[in-house]
Amino acid sequence: MPYRSPYPVPGVIWASLPLPSLLINPAGQIIEANPAAEVFMNASAKALLGQPVLDRLAIDAPMEEAFARVRANQSALNVNDVDVTTGEKPPVQCTLHISPMHDNPEIVMMILSPRDLADRMGRSMGAKTAARSAIGMAEMLAHEIKNPLAGIAGSAQLLSMSLTPEDREFTDLIVEETRRIVKLLEQVEQFGNIRPPDRRAVNVHDALDRARRSALVGFAAHMTILEDYDPSLPPTWADPDQLMQVFLNLIKNAAEAAGAGGGTIRLRTFYDLSLRLRRKDGERGPLPLNIEISDDGPGLPPDIAGEIFEPFVSGRENGTGLGLALVSKIIADHEGWISVDSSPGRTSFRISLPMAPKDKRKDL
Repeated sequence: MPYRSPYPVPGVIWASLPLPSLLINPAGQIIEANPAAEVFMNASAKALLGQPVLDRLAIDAPMEEAFARVRANQSALNVNDVDVTTGEKPPVQCTLHISPMHDNPEIVMMILSPRDLADRMGRSMGAKTAARSAIGMAEMLAHEIKNPLAGIAGSAQLLSMSLTPEDREFTDLIVEETRRIVKLLEQVEQFGNIRPPDRRAVNVHDALDRARRSALVGFAAHMTILEDYDPSLPPTWADPDQLMQVFLNLIKNAAEAAGAGGGTIRLRTFYDLSLRLRRKDGERGPLPLNIEISDDGPGLPPDIAGEIFEPFVSGRENGTGLGLALVSKIIADHEGWISVDSSPGRTSFRISLPMAPKDKRKDL
């Protein structure tokens, strides 16, 4: 019989832990597995209970010795940067946090902190901070630069009236370039003036469908868009127009990455309880509603993949680098999270959003 602790972790706290967490008895068997561990190990808690942890996880470190030290010293131990795999997927580099259960010193808790998840969350949170800090600068620069540009363009047009056709080519270039800069500044102003979201209960599939239909008659007419929706997904708490703006921007990026030859965009929704982020009130809120927008294009340039949500970072020639920064800001304002996973032949943007409060869903 597997050994079970008489002092179980409180259910709400245990289920809320965002990282894969296991309780392990003296025989090395798993006696508790939280939802994040179920996802990481691709197995239900029921199937994991009683299983030797080192049979279910291949860990490139002397774990039996680590468990023994934690029990003997009754103090926590970190095992940094080790490869962990279930055998079904490539190894993931993790930091392992191992600590004793003070109510039962024979039981140890092991928390796995995948470096990939930590790095992506760190980049995402850094991008949100960068996006906010750029707002004031954007508004000031746009206002100050647009006025003299109008004067430059007007002067060039007046000057062209007295020039030969050969020389007029240069004044035409001045006018064309000033108009291009003004257009860029208007995008900067849009980034700086985005209003707070008017949040309500929103069916994410309705917003995705609106964006899909709009894209197919415009910039994504050369693309194939496939849908893989979870119809049981509850509504999210969002501004429907801003949510559609996010989806349109990501679909447009995918279409532009494919080029004139076209390609395939996949829209997928699913439910995942493993991610929680700290809200403004200090509580850790779940983000179970997930939307993935993927394409089969060339992928993001490796040198900018980690900063793609920061303002003025773009993977396209003549790109402004504001589209994804705006997307990141909108998702942050919705207390959500956005990440990207990119390699040649596949780029996938994942948006995680909160559910609408139960008392706000009656209109849907």
